[in-house]
Amino acid sequence: MTLRLYDSATAAVRDFAPLEPGRASLYYCGATVQSAPHIGHLRSALVFDQLSRWLRFHGYTTTVVRNVTDIDDKILDKAAESGEDWWARAYRYEQEFNAAYDALGIERPSYEPRATGHIPEMHALIQDLIDRGHAYPAPDGSGDVYFEVRSWQGYGSLTRQKLDDMQAAADADPRAKRDPRDFALWKGRKEQEPETASWSSPWGAGRPGWHLECSAMAGKYLGAAFDIHGGGLDLRFPHHENEMAQSQAAGLPFAALWMHNGLVSYQGEKMSKSIGNVIGPEELFALATPRVVRYYLGQAHYRSVLDYSPESLAEAAAALGRVDEFLRKAAVKVNADGSQSTLPEGFAEAMDDDLNIPRALAVLHEAVRAGNTALAASDQDAARARFLEVLSMVKVLGLGQNGDQSARLGDDRAALDALIQSRLTERSAARAAKDWTRSDAIRDELAAVGIKIEDSVDGATWTLENKGNHDGQ
Repeated sequence: MTLRLYDSATAAVRDFAPLEPGRASLYYCGATVQSAPHIGHLRSALVFDQLSRWLRFHGYTTTVVRNVTDIDDKILDKAAESGEDWWARAYRYEQEFNAAYDALGIERPSYEPRATGHIPEMHALIQDLIDRGHAYPAPDGSGDVYFEVRSWQGYGSLTRQKLDDMQAAADADPRAKRDPRDFALWKGRKEQEPETASWSSPWGAGRPGWHLECSAMAGKYLGAAFDIHGGGLDLRFPHHENEMAQSQAAGLPFAALWMHNGLVSYQGEKMSKSIGNVIGPEELFALATPRVVRYYLGQAHYRSVLDYSPESLAEAAAALGRVDEFLRKAAVKVNADGSQSTLPEGFAEAMDDDLNIPRALAVLHEAVRAGNTALAASDQDAARARFLEVLSMVKVLGLGQNGDQSARLGDDRAALDALIQSRLTERSAARAAKDWTRSDAIRDELAAVGIKIEDSVDGATWTLENKGNHDGQ
């Protein structure tokens, strides 16, 4: 199987060819921890969690880096408004993001660096750009340092824009810029800002520009070149365009492939805090379990817009409920311990086709329907095959309960089967000794907890709550 992914830089689906055989490196933009997470943040993190899981299924050893922007204009402004220390606010919201990610089963990255922990690396990158003629300090002594966009001929290539058609960069005071579109690499400290929010530098006290931090941290942890850079579609410009320009201008190949996930709308409208239709994890988890929320957030193709409505989670709960119900029935019916892994070919083909999860989910639900048909027909072999397929697909999609659905169901089934088999062995011995009183007592004890015993020439079978038979000895 060949994994193919859509590359935003070339606007084409390409074969994934890692720079280092057997290894896959991924950097995706994490949160600017100015305020609480919302549904768009969750969707983006989930998309790249799905990607990293599928890369590991392909046998790649993955290195995943997700940054935390813990110093930023918005963080400082909101902290000033609330009267709290900016670093305390940033840390508090960082924990809220991680709590939401953990609840959704989004795996922690290999490393999650904070911007404030990488100032020396940023200084080195800025100086390199100055030395190469792609950056300049503001001549007014403000401490600002800008990237000169006209010095880099590739500027605009990621988003396929012409420089003269672009809007001015609004991330720094334009008074000392050579071109309004030049963007800030280093931002000199302003008098009203707390001293704790600035660091000394060769150009004056200040703090890093938003775009600079990702280039510095990606380079530190993944090297000059790495496989995939990801993030939300809203980050393509200016953030990712600027990242790519400053990195390549410094002689770094940077990302070989760019991936961007679609945004989330609310009943067809753009989500906006000003409108008041932004949905956060607290509201989502009040309406549905985290597994259902994960299913909902991950069910659309990652490049499409995901539309939210109050009915969305109920529909997701019903779909996931059908999967869980089949697994519950099959777990006590078939002779399978849940530790085996078998994926239908159609599922793997869908995932390899640019993570086409809608198609993959169609394969999952078809396997559930076929499994239910096999259970109704007492076709043990077919039911077992579908059970193992569904377990494998659920695991790949990260939809397990308590971290691993297959292990949980396997353990549940094994524990239940062991208990019942022990009682059936006792009953069989009682029947062999013609101790009918003891035999009937065991049957009645099992019946009292919803387990019905039936005898045949092939041995005993048991039924749990009238759901399917299981052969016993």
